[in-house]
Amino acid sequence: MTSIDPVTLAVLKGRLEQIADEMDATLYRSAFNPIIAEARDACHGLYHATTGDTLVQGTKGLPIFVGAMAFAVKAVIAKVEREGGLEPGDTFLFNDPYSGGTHLNDFRLVRPVFRDGTLFCWLASVGHWLDIGGNVPGGYNPKATESFQEGVRFPPVKLFSAGRLNQDIVDILAANTRVPTSNWGDLNGQLNALDLGERRFAALLDEYGDRIVDAAFAAFSDRAEALMRAAIRALPDGRYGFEDVLDNDGITDEPLTIALDLTIDGDRMVLDFSRSSAPAQGPINISHATTVAACYVALKHVFTEVPANAGCLRPITFTVPETTLLGAGAPKPMAGYTETILRLIGVVLGALAEADPDRATAAPFGTINALSLAGHRADGSRWVMFSFFGGGLGGNPETDGLSHANNPISTATIPPVEILEAAYPVVFTQWALRPDSAGAGAHRGGLGAVYEIETLTDADVFLLGERGKVAPFGVKGGHSAALNRFGWQVPEGWASPPMVSKVTDVRVRAGERVRLETPGGGGFGHPAERDREALKRDLRLGYVTREAAARDYALTTGDEQ
Repeated sequence: MTSIDPVTLAVLKGRLEQIADEMDATLYRSAFNPIIAEARDACHGLYHATTGDTLVQGTKGLPIFVGAMAFAVKAVIAKVEREGGLEPGDTFLFNDPYSGGTHLNDFRLVRPVFRDGTLFCWLASVGHWLDIGGNVPGGYNPKATESFQEGVRFPPVKLFSAGRLNQDIVDILAANTRVPTSNWGDLNGQLNALDLGERRFAALLDEYGDRIVDAAFAAFSDRAEALMRAAIRALPDGRYGFEDVLDNDGITDEPLTIALDLTIDGDRMVLDFSRSSAPAQGPINISHATTVAACYVALKHVFTEVPANAGCLRPITFTVPETTLLGAGAPKPMAGYTETILRLIGVVLGALAEADPDRATAAPFGTINALSLAGHRADGSRWVMFSFFGGGLGGNPETDGLSHANNPISTATIPPVEILEAAYPVVFTQWALRPDSAGAGAHRGGLGAVYEIETLTDADVFLLGERGKVAPFGVKGGHSAALNRFGWQVPEGWASPPMVSKVTDVRVRAGERVRLETPGGGGFGHPAERDREALKRDLRLGYVTREAAARDYALTTGDEQ
């Protein structure tokens, strides 16, 4: 095998990450839909020629996609092995959540990179498209009982054959969306990103040579494996368990359990989810690939020094039975996968905290609150707004949790109010921190938020969220945070969903409002141990009301002086 010196290895690591970062930036700047352009719900990377394993990822891409994309490339490799016919200029498109996807809105493009007629590696792009048909605009159908009610499903198909566009596929895509122009713009943004990545990578290979770059790929994976084994070895051997629940599946109002039994044995780790609930009727199932990807994200939060490529998963065994909602197959609905992976990540972090209590942090708000509004403008054109929203992160041994933050599944940013109001006929009448939403503690949780939206046309309303029944928990004596709350205006006042965090079949008139109040994060440590000056500051800023301070922190009038 070709040897490579440490300096060259470091330079190549930076150069390759820069290629993926440039691909990310190209898509962000050219996508039509704000969920990609502003929220950065996308990812790019380079993948192994024969295994599909992750070689390099960008530093800005959505982490959950990084883990799942390897399975996507593997699905394309399997298709090529069955059918043959791979050529330079081919590009595969698909969104199948059961074969390396996440949910139907996330479209993947996978392209082979050839050198002297031989396959060298794969480039891949994924982005969240705004609408892909189905019963509900935006794709998040809380009442779906099978994937056919969520949108159109594409297995891996050739969008380009030897550089020639298959227009039939584009026509099918356009016919199966309420917003064809938006999807067309996002598709071209992803294609442009792949084009740029291919050019940049070819230039790198020309400069350093194929053998040196191939050796660097192997070295990256070996180093990630070694660091992960060392990190696992530093934890005490044993078996640790943790579990949490989802409110319901949108169909039956019963909680569903996500349970983990974590075994550490030397430099190996086993993650066993066998005790989790059976596949659900409603759209909160996820596939085996998504479960592995979510575990990857959780482990990266804990072992931050481990590089992000397939090597870090070599010491880890996953047990994800098909008899659980974490290993579901077709045609189980999966639109709300984000809610399930949030709980799954929390369960992994909880089990690791059992192994090493110094790593314990309180729960974050734990829901993206996938809200879709849809209607027709005065000229008859269709509009579909989808967005996700922020909340509080959990208190930790060092600090209070962040307020109005993103969930730990991603680096995606909450779309700015100015962009949403410019793109859609809506007005945000409130966008503010939510008082008393944080779990009390020596280090309190971060605050959730209040979003109140007035529609300027009649609009249909759909929400797929969580944490409406079981609040984000505190640790080491910290209190739980506030529950998630959603409502909409009716003639009698305000209505709320029977399923608390999930609703469909709601219609508001022009000038009426919907209101979302997101959870904060759980508290860390007993509230009595909170610094009095920090508590007084919270009172001055309106983060905590006097009533809550008296109840949770035993603050008296004299203490405020």
